[in-house]
Amino acid sequence: MHLLILGATGPCGTLLVKEALGASHTAVIYARSPEKLSEEIRNDTRVTILKGQLDDESAMSAAMENVDAVLSALGPKVSHGTYPSGEPLARAYSLIIKTMVAHGIKRLIALGTPSITDPHDKSSLKWSLVVGGIKTVVPGVYSDIVGVGNVIRTEGDALDWTIVRVPFLTNSSSRDVVAGHVGDGKTGVTLSRLGFATFVIEELAKNSWVKGAPLITAV
Repeated sequence: MHLLILGATGPCGTLLVKEALGASHTAVIYARSPEKLSEEIRNDTRVTILKGQLDDESAMSAAMENVDAVLSALGPKVSHGTYPSGEPLARAYSLIIKTMVAHGIKRLIALGTPSITDPHDKSSLKWSLVVGGIKTVVPGVYSDIVGVGNVIRTEGDALDWTIVRVPFLTNSSSRDVVAGHVGDGKTGVTLSRLGFATFVIEELAKNSWVKGAPLITAV
C-alpha cells in the first residue's frame, strides 16, 4: 500500500514509518518540520516527504494523491505549560477527513487516548482518575482529544476508521499488545511505542477494528 503518515516526526510516528516500510509499504510523510526526520528515513527511496501545515487544504490534498490509506500518530503537544485554544487537532482531522473523501481514500487509523470513550468501556476507577486529572490540569488537551473522537465518528461515517487508544507510553522494545476496552480486566495502563506502531500496521492488514476504538496496552 501507498500510505500517508501524519505525525511522523514524533517518537510514535518515526516507529510507525519504520514498521510500514518493514511491511513493504511505501509512504508519504506530510510534516510541518520534516527536517526532524532521521537521515535514514529522509534518504529512503520508498519515502516521499512533503512539508506543510495541518490547516493547509491544498498542501494536504497534494499529499493524498494516489494514497491508499492514512495513518496518524498525531497527538497534542503542550508547550511551556500552555495548549492552543480552538481544538487544533480536531479541526485538523476535519480537514483530513474532508480531503480523504475527496480523494476516495477509505482507511484511516488514528492515535487516540482513553479520554475518547467507547460504548464498550466499563467502569474503571484508575482511568476515571487519570482522565479526570488531565481534564483538570490540561483542559485544552482533554477537549481537543475528545473533539478528535467526535470528528472522526461524526464526519468520518464514509470512512473505515479505527481510533487506536493508547495509555501511558514507554520506550520498551516489546511488541506484545493486548487490545480491548477500558475496565475489561485485561488491558493495563502502559504500552510501548513500538507496540503501537506494530498494532497499527497489523490492523491495516487485518481490519479487525473498523469503526472501533480499542484500548491497546502491554500484555
